[in-house]
Amino acid sequence: MKTELTYRIEEDMLGRVEIPVDACYGIHTARALENFRVSDRKTNQNLIYAIVLVKKAAALANVHIGQLPEDKAQAIIQACEDILAGKLDKHFIVDALQGGAGTSSNMNVNEVIANRALEIMGEKKGDYHIIHPLDQVNCCQSTNDVYPTALRIAAIKLLRILSESFAALQESLQVNENKFSGILKLGRTQLMDALPITAGQECGAYARAVSRDRWRLYKIEERLREINLGGTAIGTGINAPLAYIYTVTDILQDLSGLGLARSDYPIDNTQNMDIFVEVSGLLKSAAVTLMKIANDLRLLASGPAGGLGEIKLPAVQAGSSIMPGKVNPVICEMVVQTAMKVIANDTCITLAAASGQLELNAFIPLIAECLLESLEILTRAVDIFNHKCIKGIAFDVEKCSEHVEASSALAAALIDYIGYDQAAQIAEKARQKGKTIKQVLAEDDIMPEEQALQILNLFQVTRPGIPGK
Repeated sequence: MKTELTYRIEEDMLGRVEIPVDACYGIHTARALENFRVSDRKTNQNLIYAIVLVKKAAALANVHIGQLPEDKAQAIIQACEDILAGKLDKHFIVDALQGGAGTSSNMNVNEVIANRALEIMGEKKGDYHIIHPLDQVNCCQSTNDVYPTALRIAAIKLLRILSESFAALQESLQVNENKFSGILKLGRTQLMDALPITAGQECGAYARAVSRDRWRLYKIEERLREINLGGTAIGTGINAPLAYIYTVTDILQDLSGLGLARSDYPIDNTQNMDIFVEVSGLLKSAAVTLMKIANDLRLLASGPAGGLGEIKLPAVQAGSSIMPGKVNPVICEMVVQTAMKVIANDTCITLAAASGQLELNAFIPLIAECLLESLEILTRAVDIFNHKCIKGIAFDVEKCSEHVEASSALAAALIDYIGYDQAAQIAEKARQKGKTIKQVLAEDDIMPEEQALQILNLFQVTRPGIPGK
């Protein structure tokens, strides 16, 4: 009785390796799997799909210039389409943190495409004399031009989604700006009572900060469009015919739907990773904005009985396993933690980009992992923040009014009439006696009641100019 084989044997210059017979990957992937058991996080799927898109463009360019036979090229192209349809995701198994400047991920893609193409042609996996992962799938390419190009494509696509999420968040904050324009509350500086402000003005300030992040994220795409595809190993273009170099970028532009442009000096794009530091820096900036807003909301919602309690955040889950009725600002806390992670990833990207040497940066896998993770988690966090928090915010009008009246903030409106020193004395007296500014003005007969009411008009003190004039 014959036993069905469960492994096939593949061989390279280092020796022979058993590969599961149904695996679409091959020996180079198997070695990488063994060598890089580090994070248990696979190469980002968005990056894998972008690499596959590059491979499809390369196959189309190579058949166009006569570098690949029609039948093999069509099988490779079909294999790429199968992968992009999500049919072979389980075969991309290389750890995100890998040595070799991304070679292992590139080889993983090459092998999966080759073996799927062999299946399409009716051949057995591993019959590389028919379609070879390097000779055909990787024809006219190097990891060093494929990987950075793919990272730019993946980053652009995720940036567009993130920019849209920020646009939606900005819109929600602008809705709140109008919705809460009639609610007066106490503004604070250094956590101390300052001047009156409307709830709408607070939301408007948040909206404008978010709008700046949205614009920066939208514009940075332009800096990612220049690719070094065709530069091969170090950017000089060795083993890539000129016809291929000029054709492949145009094809990739059509396939991706992005305004990609061939670098006029691919040696630069091959060795220098500063563009990814620039993108990450803008993600960090956006994270800082989100952290500021989320922490403000946590503070304004604190209590509610023992804190400020001016804002009511949507209750999304029970807050304690021992304190009944407690509800925590968990969405804001999630946003803050996401922002911290993005900021930490920026540090990793900065260090990795600075550590490149001579004609190549060996640490681009770390750049890719951190950058794409930041783009993904920031998008999800913004969407959740918008729908589960910002859209459902409510202000406690009574509590806001109570805080304004109980504070000495309105004393600032008196400076133009009675001077700073006397205004300060009135504020201090109000604090000591637990009275309002209006009450002290009336008791001490400092000015006519009608004038005091005009000066201390609660909505006038939130606008430019001298109150009452």
